[in-house]
Amino acid sequence: MTDDPLALEAQVCLALSAAARALVGTYRTLLEPLGLTHPQYLAMLALWQHGPMSLAGLAGRLHLEPATASPLVRRLEDRGLVARRTDERDERALLIELTDAGAAMRAQAVGVPAAMLDRLGIDVDEAARVRDAALRMLDACERAV
Repeated sequence: MTDDPLALEAQVCLALSAAARALVGTYRTLLEPLGLTHPQYLAMLALWQHGPMSLAGLAGRLHLEPATASPLVRRLEDRGLVARRTDERDERALLIELTDAGAAMRAQAVGVPAAMLDRLGIDVDEAARVRDAALRMLDACERAV
């Protein structure tokens, strides 16, 4: 490490952005058999866990703007994995729900987390520590805005 606050190797932003790109790239080959991109995989994870939700709710869970989440959902809908419909309780809200094919895909995806840990050569506890540190950074960034 260096005492220079502007040294490239001292920048947390470089380490996190490079790690994020590398992580997504490592997921790519695991997700290709499912035909999902990493953002689509994250959307499916949210829907498998929480069930139907509004577009805004899904975007919030994924830390995306609704305008960014909308085309992602549209592509999942084009593949027959999700359906969009107007929420009966609020006609202004768009509800996203899994189709039967989307729900069935969960069985194909269930091995992805373990395969990822295996590829990375880390255990569940180490992955949890890294995730928790990243979430602390995310929280600090959101508070700083």
